[in-house]
Amino acid sequence: MRADTLHPGEPEFDASLVRRLIAAQFPRWAELPVQRIDSGGTSNVMYRLGGDMVVRLPRTAGAAGDVEKEHTWLPRLAASLPVAVPVPLGKGTPDEGCPWPWSVYRWIDGEIPVEGDVAAPEALAADLAEFVAALRRIDSAGGPPSYRSEPPAARDAVTREAIAELDGVVDARAATAVWEEALRVPGPAGPPVWIHADLQPGNLLLARGRLCAVIDFGCLGLGDPAVDLIAAWYVLPAGARPLFRAALDVDDAAWARGRGWALSVALLELSYYRESSPRMARVARHVIREVLLDRRP
Repeated sequence: MRADTLHPGEPEFDASLVRRLIAAQFPRWAELPVQRIDSGGTSNVMYRLGGDMVVRLPRTAGAAGDVEKEHTWLPRLAASLPVAVPVPLGKGTPDEGCPWPWSVYRWIDGEIPVEGDVAAPEALAADLAEFVAALRRIDSAGGPPSYRSEPPAARDAVTREAIAELDGVVDARAATAVWEEALRVPGPAGPPVWIHADLQPGNLLLARGRLCAVIDFGCLGLGDPAVDLIAAWYVLPAGARPLFRAALDVDDAAWARGRGWALSVALLELSYYRESSPRMARVARHVIREVLLDRRP
């Protein structure tokens, strides 16, 4: 693979290809400058288009499957959410060099938080809880299942495989104990609700330390509300987690499932991106460390 690719068979995107796609499919924007963004994203390659737009090109067929979902649901959900979310402006079609649908979105200004090191952690905890609660309240009728809609038991084999592979890199015994607790506790009592399902630093934007936008809704759908609790370990320092939990009125079982989800996702990310994406590996290591510290007697 090329140095800037993360997945086998990933297309070779560059600025000239993006300019050609825009000229052919959105000629009104053909004269705007195009510049690649080093976003750290693993599902899409992004290019700034002019001053107020961004082009998102799927890296994989799986990510391409999210294009239609985002164009369908984001405009419907946006009005009910307390912060900005991406606004689709155009949906591109496959073309030479780009095998899948792609998107043009409104650009949103903001800073990506550093995992566990934010300027106003209590305020951010409250902002995240407000976003999660608002998303849960939206009518779920007709919503698709989330990419992470399965119960923890369905992830048992892959999670244990990742723990075994990373033994020595992480504390395998402690990780297994956290994971098995998530398997033991009761599942959600109510029906599935809307979840973002990937509330980690790269998908959040801050302004002056406060949450101003949530982006990348590729995992969006209906699922266990505990999945969105992963933000507690992916984003917040330990001291702000109780505020986040209290604001969402999370019981012990849901907290254990959320902690298990955070651990499982981070383990799989570290296993997959350990060599190809230093940023993703760094975030995953941080989450695993925080989860295990959180459960230390």
